[in-house]
Amino acid sequence: MFADESLCREFAQILNGSGKQENGTCSVSLHRTFGATVQGKKSTQVMPAGVSFESLDQRGNALNLAEVAVLQEEIPAFIQALSQYGLIISAVHNHWLFTKPLIMYVHVQSVEPPLDFARKMAYAFQFLSSAPVRGNE
Repeated sequence: MFADESLCREFAQILNGSGKQENGTCSVSLHRTFGATVQGKKSTQVMPAGVSFESLDQRGNALNLAEVAVLQEEIPAFIQALSQYGLIISAVHNHWLFTKPLIMYVHVQSVEPPLDFARKMAYAFQFLSSAPVRGNE
């Protein structure tokens, strides 16, 4: 079953973003707004926050995925907020070397109704120093 446009739109609205639907996947591209450098050069590309769902089944459950750029000091509160809802934190790692500040990437996943996942992610975003904002699409 494919996600319909209204479900994708509502999913994105919960996350304060805009949804893009393609090949049965609804994705919301957001980004963090803190300043960052890589090897001493300013970068806006190293701070993504992407949330998506796909494989929506007859019962309304989907595979939900997220990847969020997080400052090192935000990790404990952000992960605790995600964990209290039973979401799986599948990875916490860096992508880039020589970043200032140190940026880590938190991967989150679940199988549940996508709007439930979006609400849980929106709640967890409150524990970041700056909420992810709408991406340039």
